[in-house]
Amino acid sequence: MGDEVDGHRVNRSNADLLIRRSALLGAALALASAGTAQADDGPDVGAGKCQVVRFCVDVKVPGKTGGEKQQTGSQDSGRDSKLKCKYTKIDPKPPANHPAWKSADPKKSDLYFYGCSDGASNNPDGFVAVPEGQPPQQANPQELAQQAVDSMTLLGPDININPKPGGKGLVGMPVWMAVDQSQTTWGPNTASASADGVTVTATAKVAKVVWSMGDGSSVTCTTPGTVYQKSYGLKKSPDCGHVYTQPSTDTSGGTYKVTATSTWVINWNGGGANGQLTEVRNSTVNVTIVESQAVNS
Repeated sequence: MGDEVDGHRVNRSNADLLIRRSALLGAALALASAGTAQADDGPDVGAGKCQVVRFCVDVKVPGKTGGEKQQTGSQDSGRDSKLKCKYTKIDPKPPANHPAWKSADPKKSDLYFYGCSDGASNNPDGFVAVPEGQPPQQANPQELAQQAVDSMTLLGPDININPKPGGKGLVGMPVWMAVDQSQTTWGPNTASASADGVTVTATAKVAKVVWSMGDGSSVTCTTPGTVYQKSYGLKKSPDCGHVYTQPSTDTSGGTYKVTATSTWVINWNGGGANGQLTEVRNSTVNVTIVESQAVNS
């Protein structure tokens, strides 16, 4: 469950994290102060304002939020969560000697907390210092990563199977499955996306290919497979193969529909963050498998 803040749904776990961080910073400020604030001295409580301790978080989000992006593949990847990120300004500012400032000058900077609904942040500890009076960087590295992926041409496997489509294979004889390797069908495939002075680079490569053989069986291959050569004779594929036990002539259409589904794994980095995305693509061919006597007749 989340809370509604300025029209944006805020993940409660991130809000709790922000409160805990703020409490720690508030404690540091209280220790640094000459005296302890009294309840009557503090601002009004409500509308997301301060409580007794003089350090608090203003829930207003300056400018727009980090935005939303559905992190899913263009085909069915089984992921439907939407990423939500936002900046929250820390007001009043923490003491100048607080580590959240890092090397920034508190007199010339504002401090924000940046968090996302998946618990991630584009800053290792969530705090970002920006020049005073300027809005924080609005570019979301995870969104830029998806933009980079969207700009790639990621295709389904370029199938190279023996027996060849249009030819005939035999029941009980080895089938060799392979995919031809290219930048668009196997990888690596690299692209970048930039916004607000942030550049994210993503590199995609196929991690596995799952072959649905059309007879109810499937084969998972983590290599591109080996392309069959006549010199191999009746040997089985060393890394990606199958043996049919029934002829395809008994099926409607007289062929087995072979579907090769590749899973692209994309590693990205930039904007002080890194992560991983996946995309799924597939290709199909039809193969004919017959009994040996049918070939000799």
